[in-house]
This record gives sequence, C-alpha cells and structure tokens, in this order.
Amino acid sequence: MKERRRAAGGGAITLQVMVILVPVVFGLMGFAVDLGRLYMVRGELKAAANAMALAAAQQLIGTDVSLDLATASARLALSSSGGLQNKYDFGGLPIGETTGQLASEAPDPTYYETVTAAFGEGEGGGSEASGGTTARHVRVRITAEAPLLFWGFLPQASERKAPIAVAAVAGRSAPLCTACGIEVVAVAAPDASDETDFGFVANTRYTLGYVCNGAPQPGPLQPAAARIPYLVINRFNTDAQIFAGEATQALRIGAQGLPASTSAARACVSVNAAETIWESAVAIGCNQNSVPAVVTGMLCGLATRFESDLQTNCLTIAESETLASIYTPDTDTTDVEDYAAYTGNGRRVLTVAIVDSLANPQAMTVLGFRQFLLEPNLNSTTTSTLDANGRFNALYIGSVVPLKQGRFDGCTIASGPGKVVLHQ
Repeated sequence: MKERRRAAGGGAITLQVMVILVPVVFGLMGFAVDLGRLYMVRGELKAAANAMALAAAQQLIGTDVSLDLATASARLALSSSGGLQNKYDFGGLPIGETTGQLASEAPDPTYYETVTAAFGEGEGGGSEASGGTTARHVRVRITAEAPLLFWGFLPQASERKAPIAVAAVAGRSAPLCTACGIEVVAVAAPDASDETDFGFVANTRYTLGYVCNGAPQPGPLQPAAARIPYLVINRFNTDAQIFAGEATQALRIGAQGLPASTSAARACVSVNAAETIWESAVAIGCNQNSVPAVVTGMLCGLATRFESDLQTNCLTIAESETLASIYTPDTDTTDVEDYAAYTGNGRRVLTVAIVDSLANPQAMTVLGFRQFLLEPNLNSTTTSTLDANGRFNALYIGSVVPLKQGRFDGCTIASGPGKVVLHQ
C-alpha cells in the first residue's frame, strides 16, 4: 500500500513538474526560433546593405554625375527587374516595401568625402559630401520589421514584430601598391619629387606618344600643349592558348587593360618593381614614321573605347573582329575639357604606370600609378590607329577612379588610385 501511495504521489509530482515546465519549454522554443529568425533577417538585410554600398562606391569616379549613377547602381540591388532582388525573411519579403503588417525602408545612400565622416555620429553619419567630384565613400542604412512567432505572446511584443536596423559603409581604399587590370603604358614622371601628381597638372590635355630615337622628335596633337613619351611594358603571355599573337594580345589589353590571370606578374604591376619594355616594341627612329606592331595593336584596342567598328588597319590583326565584338564603347565619347563634366562609365579612363625614367627600357622602376581620360582626336570621334608616332590625347585626372583589383603591401606611398572596399 505504501509503495502504491508512493508511486501515486510521485506521478502527481511528475505531472506538476510537467505543467510547470510547459511554459519554460515553450519559452526556450521561442527563444531559439525567434532569435534565430531575427539573426537570419539581420544577416539578409546586412548582405543587401553591403551590396548596395559596394555597388554605389564603384560609381564614385569624381564626376558631377557620380552621385546619381551611384544611387541608381545601389538601387539595382533591390530591383526585381533582373530577378536577383535582395529580400529578407527567408528571401520572401522585398526590401524597401510594406508587405502586410511588415514594413521596411531603404533610403537612398548618403555620400562623404572621408571615411571618418561616413562613420560620424548620428543615424545619417557625418556631413554629406558637397557633390560627386568629392564623394569617395558611401553609407547605406536599411530598417525592417521582422515577424515574431513565439515571442508574440509576450506583452512587450504584442504587435508580433521587431524592428531591425543595419548599416554598411564602403568606399575608396588606401593607395594600391600593386595595381591589376591596368594599361601597359609606362610614362616617365616629369617631376618625381611631386608625390601627388608627378608633375602633371589636373585637367590638362597631354599627347602621349611612343618613344622614338633621333630627330625630328614628333610634336603634340592639337589641342594638347605637350607630348609625353611612353613605352609599352612587357606583358606578352607566351603560354596563351587563345589570342597567342602579340598584336592580338596588345589589342585586348588596349581595349580592357591587363586581363585576369592566376599569375600576378601577368595581370598586375607593382610599385618599386623593375619593368622592361615589351620585347618586340623597341623604339625605332623618329624619321621612320612608324611604330612597332604591338603599339598599333594597343591603339586598336584603345579605339574600341570610342566605337566598336575597327579601323581598317586593325582588321589585319588576328582575331581582331572577334575581340572588338566583345567590347562596348564608353557611354560618353565626347571631347571633355573638364573631367568633372564627363558622364561616362569609366571605359575611357586609363591607369598607367609612372616610372623613374625611360632612358633604360630594360630597367624602369615603377614609382606609382596615375590616371588619364582618353580623348578623341581634334575634329574626330575617336583616336587614330594610324598615327606614325602612336600618339593619342589624354586629359590628366590624377587618382580619382577606383581600380577593380590590387594589393596594399610592398610599398609606402601617400597617394594613388585605390580600390573599393567594405569599411563596415
């Protein structure tokens, strides 16, 4: 009897414990399910903010229209037109819209000249940049309401939703020591002591002409004030299975910059590194009125930045028509006197290596990288691929356009182009 009473009493206690534990179990379930969902939603919103910030920062190239282009690029991350719209809550709710009882907001990005300003106090960060020519960093904020399942039974969460806010800051990095995807043009610094512009003057038009020996030295193309000699550094890929010809590879590089490669030595150029001239592009006599075939190939590539139709002499280069069909011209191909007025997508921007001297083309030391805007010839809509000195006009713009790839290690430099990085 005692054992039966003991068993009955034990069962009653067990039942009481189970009744007490039910809300505890449900609380733990709610904690696990709702907290996990909140973390998931926050991660989805953060990914969207990162995508918007990075897309916007890529468009900050120092022109008057930069901010408009940056904002449009950022909003593409939330657009459903391409089928790749960023959403949240298991990818089911559009960001920036109200769906049922849940609302989310994604205001236009805000822009700043410095990363310190972008991280300034307050919801909007610090003071916004005055315009597209000075904006270098972008801040994106997204807020959204996340649904609650179990916690909705609590008085504090009676609306069955919780607000979540995220932010992302992206922008220009420090100057790159190794620049990838740039042009193979090497220009001697007019003033090596000038660490900002190497003696070049912003918004000044120069004629870049291929180095030649003897007299008479070619002059500049109108309306440029001076001719700046250049050389083509060696990036001939002898292992290439496709487009193996030198002129073909030079055309490809002229059209897009150095192509990506598993070998950094082929795809990149580094500060303090010793560079040599492209072997078959050795300078010839100025009185011969001719340039090496590699230089012509590069000029044919540069011309594709203005128009997709190849000039007649470029058609003799192997695979030239195949390559030309790949590249689209810049969205702004007009002659520009002030870079701020340029409205293009950056196709005409050339990033070149600044070297100590061209006197010894077998040992040129890279001092840094600077940028020019390729200009059409006077009274023309493109450059000439038949120029006897390999000349083309270009507007000096400094270091305003971020590069697609590169590294920071290996040098100490105060200025130069950077790349877009996510600061937060």
